[in-house]
Amino acid sequence: MPLLLKRKTEKAAAPLVPAWHPNFRNFQRLPDTKAVRTSFFLNGIAIVVTISLLLVLAFQEYSLVVLNRQITEAQEQIDRNQRPSTQAVALYKTFQVEEKKILELDAFVKTNLPFSDLLLELGRTLPNRLAFQGVSSRDNGVIVRGVVRGSGDRASGEVSAYVDRLRKDSNFSAVFETISQTSLARDPQSGRMAFELFMKFKGAPAPAKK
Repeated sequence: MPLLLKRKTEKAAAPLVPAWHPNFRNFQRLPDTKAVRTSFFLNGIAIVVTISLLLVLAFQEYSLVVLNRQITEAQEQIDRNQRPSTQAVALYKTFQVEEKKILELDAFVKTNLPFSDLLLELGRTLPNRLAFQGVSSRDNGVIVRGVVRGSGDRASGEVSAYVDRLRKDSNFSAVFETISQTSLARDPQSGRMAFELFMKFKGAPAPAKK
């Protein structure tokens, strides 16, 4: 009995050798058993990227169309307002011209300078070597004409000194903004140097150039 058990155990412990047979399978013709291929994921990613780019491009095109529409509307608004704006600018320039005239007249009225007092003040400040030929009033100032003894250089110095004296005089500086020599030339009739001064009222425009 023990002998039979021993033989049976040795037989069971013997290695099982698979039966050999040739492999006739053609792997190229066998069906693909892989459920999801890698190419499917790549194609899906490419489609998503393409759709995203198309959406971005469409949004940019839409934004460009909206921007062009806004530019067109703004230009139409500018064109509509161009004529009223031009008219307003022209009216403002006209107003400035008229305002300037009013200010000149107001400045002249506010001077409150009697002509007789002006002649007295000019006579008070007149040097011995100078003589007046005429004094005339304008809207923006007073023109003083006269002659001076001496040669050209000396006469020029005499006139310049008289202009400086008038500028420093408080009675004249209170009324006149500027006092300047406008001309100095020899008078053919008297042979003396003739001069001309212009005394500009405060707030009045400068005299027109000759």
